[in-house]
Amino acid sequence: MAISSGIFSTFLSAETVPLLGFPSPTSTPPLRFLAAPPANPRMVRSTVVSCATASTGNRAPRGIMKPKRVSPEMADFIGAPEVSRTQALKLIWAHIKQHNLQDPSNKKNILCDEKLKKIFAGRDQVGFLEIAGLISPHFLK
Repeated sequence: MAISSGIFSTFLSAETVPLLGFPSPTSTPPLRFLAAPPANPRMVRSTVVSCATASTGNRAPRGIMKPKRVSPEMADFIGAPEVSRTQALKLIWAHIKQHNLQDPSNKKNILCDEKLKKIFAGRDQVGFLEIAGLISPHFLK
């Protein structure tokens, strides 16, 4: 009861009392961080794994980052017999931007020139979401 009566008596008085251990209202309070809520165990594991792999840095590329052999049409466009999917997409987009091949009325569509028609199965116009699917057959197993 001593604590609660002290709060009420302080509330009614003109004198201020430091709250939560802060020295005075004019001084800056120390920084206090609340504890983070308990994390999902799956997220903790994935975070730990990503931190461990980030520190190694010498791992060989895998998945879409791994260079693969490409078809002759793609090799002519890119200029190399092997390329990763990400690098191929970067080079295709660089070609599209350099030659201004996006449809001015709808930027989602790409107007294919002769080089792109060889890669995109002879199509005159391609949606930008279709590009990844259209280059898949050019990556040989």
